[in-house]
Amino acid sequence: MNYSPLIQQLIDAFKRLPGVGNKSAQRMVLHFLERDREGGRRLAAALAAAMDGVGQCCVCRTLSETEHCGICSHPARDHGTVCVVETPADVFAVEQTAAYRGRYFVLMGHLSPIDGIGPAALGIDVLVQQVQNIAVHEVILATNPTVEGEATAWYIAEQLNRPELVERGLKVSRIAHGVPMGGELEYIDGSTLMHSLSGRQLLSLAGKTDNTA
Repeated sequence: MNYSPLIQQLIDAFKRLPGVGNKSAQRMVLHFLERDREGGRRLAAALAAAMDGVGQCCVCRTLSETEHCGICSHPARDHGTVCVVETPADVFAVEQTAAYRGRYFVLMGHLSPIDGIGPAALGIDVLVQQVQNIAVHEVILATNPTVEGEATAWYIAEQLNRPELVERGLKVSRIAHGVPMGGELEYIDGSTLMHSLSGRQLLSLAGKTDNTA
């Protein structure tokens, strides 16, 4: 079916969303046009406002409507600990655990020479400068457990392996990647099992744990 230019333009716009194909885009467009035009107008207004009003935090680079995001400006956060993640969505994921009280640095991607994404595009030099200028005592590398994520983590670790930072006692750690709760070993891929074994912990009779790797 050939839609009118305006309808087709709207369908094409919805198809830019991740996971939305042609059929799904058509259903959403027809829903707004047939049943909820007021909702469509609210969606358009909210989208336009967000596109114009949301930028990046000048410290951690996550999405923010203000110069400093709520996390970086919060006085109760531990500014001596920095968790490096790939995307703002990763910040939200870590925050939902309520187990981390430091601040973040968002790379907005990972190293990918094929796509022309190098260290400068990820702001790695900015991260190193922040670690040097602020009293940071630990950098947690929480990039994704992919080939690109691992390469990015190792590159950042190398950049932070500087005499002045080592002398200061800076710790650079990598999040553990292991078997998920409720998972069964026969269904876990080999790479995940390898990380689980290398990051295994020793259980003492006193109930304490110690890293063995």
